[in-house]
Amino acid sequence: MIRAYLEERFGIGARVFDAVERAEAEISPAFPRLDGTMALNQYKVLSAFQKNRVGEGHFAWSAGYGYGDRGKEALSGVYADVFGAEAALARPIIVNGTHAISLALAGVLRPGDELLYCSGSPYDTLHETIGLRGRGGGGLADFGVSYRQVELTAEGGIDYGAIRAAIGPATRMACLQRAVGYAWRRALTVAEIGEWARFVKGVDEGIVCMVDNCYGEFIDSVEPTEVGADMAAGSLIKNPGGGLALTGGYVAGRADLIGMVAARMTCPGIGDECGLVFGQSRAMLQGLFLAPRAVNAALKGAMLCARVFESLGYEVCPGPFDERSDIIEAVRLRSPEALAAFCAGVQAAAPVDSHVRPEPWDMPGYGDQVIMAAGAFVQGSSIELSADGPLRPPYNVYFQGGLTYEHAKLGVMKAMQTLADRGLI
Repeated sequence: MIRAYLEERFGIGARVFDAVERAEAEISPAFPRLDGTMALNQYKVLSAFQKNRVGEGHFAWSAGYGYGDRGKEALSGVYADVFGAEAALARPIIVNGTHAISLALAGVLRPGDELLYCSGSPYDTLHETIGLRGRGGGGLADFGVSYRQVELTAEGGIDYGAIRAAIGPATRMACLQRAVGYAWRRALTVAEIGEWARFVKGVDEGIVCMVDNCYGEFIDSVEPTEVGADMAAGSLIKNPGGGLALTGGYVAGRADLIGMVAARMTCPGIGDECGLVFGQSRAMLQGLFLAPRAVNAALKGAMLCARVFESLGYEVCPGPFDERSDIIEAVRLRSPEALAAFCAGVQAAAPVDSHVRPEPWDMPGYGDQVIMAAGAFVQGSSIELSADGPLRPPYNVYFQGGLTYEHAKLGVMKAMQTLADRGLI
């Protein structure tokens, strides 16, 4: 019955349906382990809600300066407890993950300090924030903050010898990017992040260890700030927003550092005392409550994508049975035509704008044109089903999200079907 319906309504042929069903049968024995992590995280989130006595009054609007905005207070408390941190900021005025990370960097670093990235080059949208591109726009380099980076090892691990050699008297902050971004590597696990933080502190205990946690929340049963990282930052329209947050970002960590970040978010002397959540506390909190299950669905969809396209002869990263630490699945498509077809298929599986054909465009913050399939209820919400990639060889596509596993599964089917319809597989 499902086969016939998918063929009639979505044009899914027998070849595609059978390939996806075979792949699902192969990966499904791993699902109970993912379900166990999801359940633990669900109870962890629920405990944080109860500890902070979240009530109906926290969903009310506030106006003006936002003094005593109860929604803001609830968000801060719940996020801090979920992340095992002393303090947190979770705000709709933080526009995305790049903004959250930029606040963490600019809030703590001062002229003469050095920022050391320990996972190679950061995600494209941070290049101008750091000053790697676009000098004069107010990036860290314009304010006398220097930058160095240490590449990961050939196996994708952390290069401790190179980090030790790179740390100097000016090194104030060391950063890791947990997720792959537009790189071809595995994501760094929470266990690796904890080992890295302990190592850096062993070299110089005064160095602030900061983690770009985008796409990684709720993959594991613990977060980076529970294993030694001083701060972690991310986007609310990725994992922790659960598909309901309309916008926003968060920074969680040590109380003194979060105070510095709050001063950068608003201004010195005001920090977190002012600022509204604009009636978004209900959606942000409810999204956080649902986030463990949404992340679970996205993980299963990523595994399915990996196994299907691996079976078709494509290189995939990570492999379908590899340990995962983000929700992203990369597929090396090897041609711009295949990249466009894959994204067109995912777009055609969307609940919103399924009739739209994705085209490459000059997205703000990227050095190359990017093509993106994102038929989401919230623009740019990559916990919802999406696929994107830069228009540069070897034409990797990055598949992520799916608020339900069934939707992610359909996205895989439509991506493969579109490639087949265009004679590319």
